[in-house]
Amino acid sequence: MPFEIPENLHPDCGPIAWLLGTWRGNGHGDYPTIEGFQFGQELIFTHDGRPFFHYFSRSWIIDEQGEKVREGALETGFWRALPGGKLEVVLTHNTGLSEIWYGQAEGGKIELRTAGIGSTETAKEVTSAHRMYGNVEGDLLYANDVEMAGQELQPHTWARLQRA
Repeated sequence: MPFEIPENLHPDCGPIAWLLGTWRGNGHGDYPTIEGFQFGQELIFTHDGRPFFHYFSRSWIIDEQGEKVREGALETGFWRALPGGKLEVVLTHNTGLSEIWYGQAEGGKIELRTAGIGSTETAKEVTSAHRMYGNVEGDLLYANDVEMAGQELQPHTWARLQRA
């Protein structure tokens, strides 16, 4: 699907402009403390001319046939673009977490690491996280590594999404 850069794109958002729009697809999740799962997901990145994107992600657990079983994770926040492809990302989750991430965007690749994680009393303990996003053959691929529940940093979720 063709993508057009908006006329009002803030110059600092250039390195992440390819994210704009809606992405949908499927992914997988696993971790030593849970049973592996498959999920469907939709990511939405919007822009209004200022140096940030608003981000919203929703997912749903699917069965082996790709049918929805139940609702999954929700997260929303802001991807704040700085000169030179630097990023500050602020995310909140329906699970009671809030995260601050720092990272770098360059040539269709984005790498982010948590700098701070806050949580409610009922949230699972998450110590750190690392994400990579890539524009691969026009699709959005990502991997989310997490250090939580007394485990070391390791893969948790990954997906391949297509522009809607």
